Parts: sequence; structure tokens; C-alpha cells
Amino acid sequence: MVEKTKKLAMELGSTGLRRYGTLSLVYEEFLRQLSPTSIRGVQLYNEMSMNDPVVGSILYAIEMLIRQVSWTVSPFADEAQDQERAQFVESCMNDMSQSWNDTISEILSMLVYGWSWHEIVYKRRLGDTYDPMTRSRHKDGLIGWRKLPIRGQDTLYNWEFDESGGIQAMWQISPPVYQSVRIPIEKSLLFRTKVRKGNPEGLSILRNAFRPWYFKKRLEEIEGIGVERDLAGLPVAFVPPEIMNPQATGAERTIFEQIKKIVTNIRRDEQEGVVFPMMYDDNGRTMYDLKLLSTGGQRQFNTNDIIKRYDQRIAMVVLADILLMGQDKVGSYSLSINKTELFLVAITSWLDSITAVFNRYAIPRLFKLNGWPTDRLPCLNHGAVHMPDLEALSKYLQSLSNIGFPLLPDEGLENYLRSAAKLPPKTEEVE
Repeated sequence: MVEKTKKLAMELGSTGLRRYGTLSLVYEEFLRQLSPTSIRGVQLYNEMSMNDPVVGSILYAIEMLIRQVSWTVSPFADEAQDQERAQFVESCMNDMSQSWNDTISEILSMLVYGWSWHEIVYKRRLGDTYDPMTRSRHKDGLIGWRKLPIRGQDTLYNWEFDESGGIQAMWQISPPVYQSVRIPIEKSLLFRTKVRKGNPEGLSILRNAFRPWYFKKRLEEIEGIGVERDLAGLPVAFVPPEIMNPQATGAERTIFEQIKKIVTNIRRDEQEGVVFPMMYDDNGRTMYDLKLLSTGGQRQFNTNDIIKRYDQRIAMVVLADILLMGQDKVGSYSLSINKTELFLVAITSWLDSITAVFNRYAIPRLFKLNGWPTDRLPCLNHGAVHMPDLEALSKYLQSLSNIGFPLLPDEGLENYLRSAAKLPPKTEEVE
């Protein structure tokens, strides 16, 4: 029986994650320039998030919505000890050298790169000391979180796996020392947007937006060049044919190269100006001349509409096209409500994944370090991503009341309604 159980516990297959050995990078991305662990991939995702106004507005909207979310820790049960330990976890969140909201902001870098690795740095809570390893608002001698600093995606050197493909550590090489450092998973938290094949790199929410972003960027560059050429005119230089002859003398070739440089470098700005030779042949005709040719009308394609189409596709990838609604004065109110709800559902799912990592790994480890059992753990919770529509909520409650549905007294419902309206909690009645 023991042997049979042992065989059942053995792992026979594998996830199929493309890697080589236990110390390796991951090679799942078929576009090598987009590999989230390559310097080029990090640079491209960084360029998308920093340079593109649509991508930037989407990420900014997500972060601002998440920053206004409330965070609470609920106890395992109503017993006094469970309440105290839930309060302890909440105190650890607010006792770090970096604020909780700033920590969440750094965790959200997983949206751009697909993953975010954070090292857990602990401290002994000994009050207002000079040592950062013991400095705390509390003087209970317990072990708490000092900080949860990010380990930059561009500093990854290798992943370390065990024989069955489990993630064991991140190997990092970073400035200013540029030395290889092993950061074990037991001392870290790994946040990912998506888990497939056990890939530690997740999947960037911008991955499916790369193609429209790429074409949009190229089109904007071409559009900028076209506008400049249309405003400045196409420079055309007329020169004697002999200086273009392969048999031209060195002096003639030098003149030809200088004229080509003038033509290709003409720009319309406050520094504009061209010095050109005035030479005539024996018949009095100009030997050298420079003209600016302009186009006779509009281009065949409306680049503005094409760029808008790519913007729409970029926003659609993360269900954030609600941010573009109204720009063309189209779209119904009900459609905007539906799209808003989808966008908020996506944000809520990312918040759920963040809280799951804390509840599954961070809090149990904290309890173990303090010598507490892990069978009665408190739970980190996040609030609603947005304020509910109070008018719609009131109509809904009124409809329930009209059909005789019992609403009050109900302490849970009353607490929710007060929090939804940003009203103070109900005070305890004093007998």
C-alpha cells in the first residue's frame, strides 16, 4: 500500500515549459525581441508604457483605480486571539519603510512585464530605534515586514527550477555592483498576470497590443516625415551631369556629396537657410539650382483614421476601450456601462491574484517566524474597485422593499450601505 501511494505521488510528466536545465531563462515567447527576460523585450515593453499615450493612459487609469481601493485584514474567527493577529498583520502593512500603496504600485509592474518579483525583508519590531532592522511604530518584539522591494525585471539573470519545474529562486545581476545574487523563493513573492506551464514570467497585458502598437508607431513616424515634407517641400537640386559621372574628378565628387548632404538635411525651423553656388554655363543657363516641390493635394489615405483604429485595438486588449469612447461622438450609455463593468472586472481579477499571493505565502511565513500556528490565518481583502452607483442602488433597494423583501434590520447590509456612501460606521449604542 505504501509503495502504491508512493507511485501515485510521483510526477511522471512535465508542463512542457521551454527551458534548459535547472538554471535557465524561459523561451516561451516566439518573438525573441519580446521575450520578457531579454534586454530588448524589457526595453520594448518599457517604450510602450512610457512613450505611447494610449498605453500610458490605460496603465495610469488602472493604477489610480487600484490606489483608491481599501485594504483590510479579516480574522479567521471572532475569538480574541484571531482578532489580535489580524490586527497584527494589518499593522505590518502600515509599518513598512515604503507605504502600502507604493508597494502595490510596484507590484503592478507585472501588468507591463508579465511578472514582478519582490523580496521580503523582515525586521524585529523594537520601537523607534536607529537601526532600520528594528525600527518600528510598535515595540512588541514581534517579527514584521520591513519592506517588500521589487527586484527589477531588467536585472534578471536566470531562473532556478527544481527537477519537477517548481520555481526555486531568481538570480539577479543589477547595478551598481553587478554581482550575481540568488534570491530564494522562500524569501520572495512572485506576482504574475497569468500562470501557464508554471512560467514565472507570466504574460504582459501589452503582449497582444504589440502588433497594433508597432504599426501605429511606424505610421506616426511616416506621418511626421510626410507632414514635414509637405510643409517644407521636397528639396530638389539641379546640378551639371558631369559631376554625377562615375569618371568625375575628386573635386566634382566632393561638390556632389556636399549638395546631397544639403538636400537631405534641409529642415524648416528657426535655423533654416541654404548657401548655394551661383554658376552659369557659356549660354547663360544656371548650372546649380535648388527648389522645394510641394504636393498638389491630400494624401490617398487618411492616416488619422488608421491611427485611431490601432489605438482602439490597443485599448481593446485590456478591455479599456471605454477610455476612448466619446471621441467620435458614438456609443450608447448602456454600451459604456457594459464596457466599464468589463474593465473593472479585469482590474478586480488582478487584485484577487495579488491578495491570493499574500494570503498563500506572505502571511503564513510571517506567522511561522513568530512561532504561531498556521491553521487559523487571517485573510487580506481588497475593497471594491469603484464607487457603486448610489442612484441605481437606491432604486434597487426600493424595488425590493415594494415587493415586501425584508431589508432592515440587517447589520451587514447597513454597514455596506454606509461604506458605499462613504458614511461613518454605526456607533455602538451605550445603555
